[in-house]
Amino acid sequence: MTTKKTSGAPKPAQRVIKKYPNRRLYDTDTSTYITLAEVKQLVLDNQSFIVRDAKTNEDLTRSILLQIILEEEAGGAPMFSEAALANIIRFYGHAMQGFMGNYLEKNVQAITDMQAQMAAQSKTLTPEAWAKFMTLQNPMMSGMMGNYTEQSKTMFEQMQEQMQKQTEQMLGAFGIKK
Repeated sequence: MTTKKTSGAPKPAQRVIKKYPNRRLYDTDTSTYITLAEVKQLVLDNQSFIVRDAKTNEDLTRSILLQIILEEEAGGAPMFSEAALANIIRFYGHAMQGFMGNYLEKNVQAITDMQAQMAAQSKTLTPEAWAKFMTLQNPMMSGMMGNYTEQSKTMFEQMQEQMQKQTEQMLGAFGIKK
């Protein structure tokens, strides 16, 4: 893999996938056409990549990731309920849109970190230790969920403060004091 120099530390080159007008995806790393399922596997393997329009060089990564999510949601076991999707849609164009994206990203990352921590701990366990681990799961899970809950609470408090400031600014613009 080639490396690019950025601020003194070598960084692996990002894998480039080109999307052609015929909607085919071409992996420049392997010099082959790939499917959306293979792009999904790159995500699952934590591989860094970018999807670019072959003609305009426009970054299409987000739209490809959304397409993967759409296919997963259309499958047998969707992650989001209709109510959750409707609520997400309601945040678009709302003053809290930017904050909500950050809030969701941090919470998903916290859950991902918890999952990775549990997976790492479970690899070193013998069957006897696993049995003991399972009996201690509630306190440990409680601790991890406590950390998650605390992060979530902090983010919610920040959201409330931001809403209050925006309301005060808006009212101030109309000459109304709180």
